[in-house]
Amino acid sequence: MFSALFLGFLIGLQHALEADHVAAVASIVSGERKLGSAIRHGAVWGLGHTLTLLLLGGIVVLAGEAIPEIWAQSLELLVGVMLVVLGLAVLRRLWRDKVHFHLHRHADGVTHLHAHKHEADEGPHDARHHEHEHPAGLPLRSLAVGMMHGFAGSAALILLALASVTSTSMALGYILVFGIGSIVGMALLSAVIAVPLGYTAGLFTWANRALQSAVGLVTIGVGGFIVYGIAVADWGLI
Repeated sequence: MFSALFLGFLIGLQHALEADHVAAVASIVSGERKLGSAIRHGAVWGLGHTLTLLLLGGIVVLAGEAIPEIWAQSLELLVGVMLVVLGLAVLRRLWRDKVHFHLHRHADGVTHLHAHKHEADEGPHDARHHEHEHPAGLPLRSLAVGMMHGFAGSAALILLALASVTSTSMALGYILVFGIGSIVGMALLSAVIAVPLGYTAGLFTWANRALQSAVGLVTIGVGGFIVYGIAVADWGLI
């Protein structure tokens, strides 16, 4: 039992590195400059992913019914569309905002680099523009994106769980540890993505914008590939 559950955890770690997952989280954390914030986005993505796996997976495992292939393909198609939208959002943000970076100190004494934009500033630069809040709480967009990926990936995971274990409780436990693995894996991946973005933010604004542009374009490409593979190759709509 322990071996099967540990295998589920390791596969969950690897699952976080799938191309569509990497693209989605990269597009979300591309605008972050703080390592902790980026890790939080990745962990919440994994949480949303795990919640939907447990919900849908639990229903399917308990009912003993497989997910219809057309449903699985439709959910995967929605993931592709979502990735295209996320990539476009990154490019739109870069186009819209005049971003530069400052080393500054908050009232509580914390000093750090922070992205700062001026959309319509006129006259001398006003240091008061650097006063801002760091929003707390659950990043809902990351949660929603993770939940969508959880729905889309549930069919393959449930089949794997049913093939690996012999009881309903073990199948649900497998899904749970798989989800925990995906949370850990995505948090680590977000940290890896955030490091070069934060480094270039402090030294080379042009490099930071180039990295963000690359993230947006790659995300659009991955999403477009998924949409094409299902809508054209599988369904023959075009």
